[in-house]
Amino acid sequence: MSIIPGLEAFAAPTPSAPRRGPSPEELLDGLNEPQRAAVVHEGAPLLVVAGAGSGKTRVLTRRIAWLISQRGAHPGSILAITFTNKAAAEMKERVAELVGGRAKIMWVSTFHSACVRILRKEVDKLGYKSNFTIYDAQDQKRLMTLVCHDLDLDPKRYQPQQVLNWVSDQKNELRDPDDAAKDAKNGVEETYAKAYSLYQRRLAQANAFDFDDLIMVTVHLLREFPEVRETWRRRFRHVLVDEYQDTNHAQYALVAELCADNPENLDGERVPGAELMVVGDADQSIYAFRGANIRNILDFEQDFPNAGSILLEQNYRSTQTILSAANTVIDNNKGRKPKRLWSDAGDGEKIVGYVADDEHDEARFVSDEIDRLVDGGGLASEVAVFYRTNAQSRVFEEIFIRTGQPYKVVGGVRFYERREVRDALAYLRALANPDDQVSLRRIINTPKRGIGDRAIAAINLLAERESITFWTALTRASEAPGLATRSFTQIKAFVDMMEELQSMVAGGERADVILESVLDRSGYLAELESSEDPQDASRVDNLAELVAVAREFADNPLAAPSADPLDEEDGDTEPPAGTLDDFLERVALVADSDQIPEDGDGVVTLMTLHTAKGLEFPVVFLTGLEDGVFPHSRTLGDTQELEEERRLAYVGITRARERLYISRAVVRSAWGAPMHNPASRFIDELPVDLIDWKRTAPEQTSWNRQSQWGDRAERGGAFAGFNAPTAAGRRAFSSAALKADTAKRAKTSGEIPSLEPGDRVTHQIFGLGTVVTVEGVAEKSVASIDFGSEGVKRLLLRYAPVEKL
Repeated sequence: MSIIPGLEAFAAPTPSAPRRGPSPEELLDGLNEPQRAAVVHEGAPLLVVAGAGSGKTRVLTRRIAWLISQRGAHPGSILAITFTNKAAAEMKERVAELVGGRAKIMWVSTFHSACVRILRKEVDKLGYKSNFTIYDAQDQKRLMTLVCHDLDLDPKRYQPQQVLNWVSDQKNELRDPDDAAKDAKNGVEETYAKAYSLYQRRLAQANAFDFDDLIMVTVHLLREFPEVRETWRRRFRHVLVDEYQDTNHAQYALVAELCADNPENLDGERVPGAELMVVGDADQSIYAFRGANIRNILDFEQDFPNAGSILLEQNYRSTQTILSAANTVIDNNKGRKPKRLWSDAGDGEKIVGYVADDEHDEARFVSDEIDRLVDGGGLASEVAVFYRTNAQSRVFEEIFIRTGQPYKVVGGVRFYERREVRDALAYLRALANPDDQVSLRRIINTPKRGIGDRAIAAINLLAERESITFWTALTRASEAPGLATRSFTQIKAFVDMMEELQSMVAGGERADVILESVLDRSGYLAELESSEDPQDASRVDNLAELVAVAREFADNPLAAPSADPLDEEDGDTEPPAGTLDDFLERVALVADSDQIPEDGDGVVTLMTLHTAKGLEFPVVFLTGLEDGVFPHSRTLGDTQELEEERRLAYVGITRARERLYISRAVVRSAWGAPMHNPASRFIDELPVDLIDWKRTAPEQTSWNRQSQWGDRAERGGAFAGFNAPTAAGRRAFSSAALKADTAKRAKTSGEIPSLEPGDRVTHQIFGLGTVVTVEGVAEKSVASIDFGSEGVKRLLLRYAPVEKL
C-alpha cells in the first residue's frame, strides 16, 4: 500500500514492531469473557451492545491500550469519539495510566472537536481561512435576527430561534441551502430556506461556522475532495465511537466516510476503511428530539455487512431485582435486539411503590423516606429524585425547603430561577409596585414589542431630567427627547396594557387570574406556543406550574402547600383569597434558597430523566408515573415516541444501585386544575412480585378527598374551553383556554358605571377626574380618565373604584 508523504508514522506496524506497556494478562485482568472478546477483536467492524452498567468505559480504555501495547498501533492513528469533553478527558487519562504519555498523541474528542481539527488543516480548499470563527448560540441568534430583518420577515411569524432550529435540522441531515429549498414542503419552509441561504452567505463573509456546520462541512469536504478523504482514512486506522445510539445522520456519515470500505482510491488501488468499533445500547436511545437516529445502531450490521457484534449483559451496578424490572419494561419495545441484564450481586431490596393523593403528598412521601433512610445511617447525597419534566421539580423544592432538606437541581435551575418564571413574576411585581424599575425594565420588551435600547434610554433621560420614576416617565413618553414615533406607539400600548392589569390588582382580583391575564394580554404564552423549540414547550409547562402555585394560594392562602402553617380563626372555613402582594411575598420566601448548599453529604439530587443518563445513585425515586406525565402527553399517540419514553423509563430504573422507589399521584394540578391521570403503563409492565406497595390507589379514594377536589372544582371549575380529556386524562392547554379560564375564575363584578366622555368621576386613590374616552362594553369597558396632576389613567371599569359624580 502506498503511503502519503508525511504520514508514514501512522502506517500499520510490521509484525516485528516492538511492544511496550502492560502485559496482555494485565490488560485483560478483571474482564468477563464478552469484554475480553471486544478488547482483543481484530479486523471487521464491531458493534458492542453494552447494557446499562456493563462496564463499557472499561472496555473502551482497555481496547485502546491493547491496540497500542499489543498490536503496535501508533497512538496518532487512533480516533476515539465521545459525546462530552469531560468523557473524552477521562478516557484519555485512564488510557495514559495504562500505557503512559504516548496516549497524549491520540485523538480522543467529541465529534465537533475532531471536525474542528480537520477543518483547521483542510478548510482552505473550500475558500475559508484556517483561523475561522465558531459562532456560539448567541452569535447565531444575533446573525439570524439580522437575516430575518434584511428579508423583511414578520418577527412574530418568523422568530429567529425558530428559523435557527429548522436550519439546524437541515444541517444535521446534511442538506445545504439548495437542498433545503428543493425539499421545502410549503411556503413557510421556502421562506426558511431563503433565510438559511442568506445566513450561510453571511457566515462565509465572516469566515465563520456555527456549531452544526462543523460536522456538515467536514462531511462535504471529505466527499468533495477524495484526496483529502484518503489522507484522513490513512491517518486514522482505528476508530472507536462511544454512545453510538445517540449519533445523528451527519455524525453517522462522518464515521462512514472514515471507515466504510470504498472500491478505489485516486490511483485505482483499494483502500480499506479504518478498523471500527462502536459501543452503545439502543435501549438507552433517548435523544431523538436532538436529532439522534436510533436506526444508526439498529442497522449497523446492514450498513457494514461484514460486521460482528458482542453483547455485554452482565451489570456491575444494580441488584437483580432492579435489573429484572428494567428488562421486563424494555421488552415491550418492538424490533429491538434481545438483551437480558443480569448481576451476581443478589436480588437485593424489593422496589417500593407509593400511590399519592396528589403531587404534594407524593413529595411528602419522598421527603419522609429520605429522612428515614438518613436516620438509618444513609447519606442524603446517595439519593436522587427523577422526574419527566423540569416543572415537576417545584413541589419537591418547596417540600424540601419547608423540611430543611438541602438539595441541588442538576442539569437545570431551581424552579423560581427559571427565565420564564422570573419573567412572569416580574410582570406581577411591576403591577403590584410600578416603581419597581428592575422588574419593569425586565418586561418592557419581553416578549419583544419593539421597545429597544434607544427608546429605553430616552425614557430614562426623561425620568432623570424630571426627577420622576421610570414608570411615570413611560406614562409621559410623549415628552421623551428623541423618541421615535414607532417607539412611542409601542410604549403607549404597553402602558395601556399595564394600566388595565393594574385595575385588576386595585380591584382585589385573585393572584391566579391576574397571572393568567398577564400571560394572555402580554402575548408571552402565545409566543412560546408558536415556537418549534422543544425548550419552549418545557417553558409552557413551567408557566403552567406557576399558575398552579397561584391557584393553590388563591384557593386557600393560609393553607397553600408553599405556606408555613398558620392558625385560622375559629369558624373561618373559607379563608379569603390573599392579595397579589401576599402571593409575591410567599413566593419570595419560598424562592429564597441562599441557605441551600450546592454540595456536601447532606444534599439530595433533583434532575430530569434525560439529565440522569450516564449517572448512578444508591437510591433512586422515580416519580410522576402517570400516563400523560410519564409517558408525556405529547407522546401518547405515536408508537415511536412512546417507545422512546419507555427507553427513558429503562434509563431511570437502571440508574439505581440498591434501592428503587416508584410513585404516582391520583390527582395532579395542571394550570391549577385537578387532573385525574391513570397509572403509567410502565407500572403495569413491571413484575408485580418485585414491588412492595406502601400505599395503593383504593386507600386514598375517601369521600373527603373526592369532596375536597369536587368543592374546589365547584368553586373554580376545571378550565372551561379546554379540549376534551385525552385517553390519559389530561387536556391540551392553549391561550384560548387560558382566556376562558380567566373569565370563569375572575371576581363577579358589581354594577359597572355607565360613563361617557366629559363625565366627572371620583377615584378612591387618584381623586377627581374627567372621562376622556370609553371603549368596550359591559365587563370589558375601559375608560381613559384624566386625573389632573396624576395624569391620564386607563382603567378597567369592572375593577376600578370609580364613582360618577
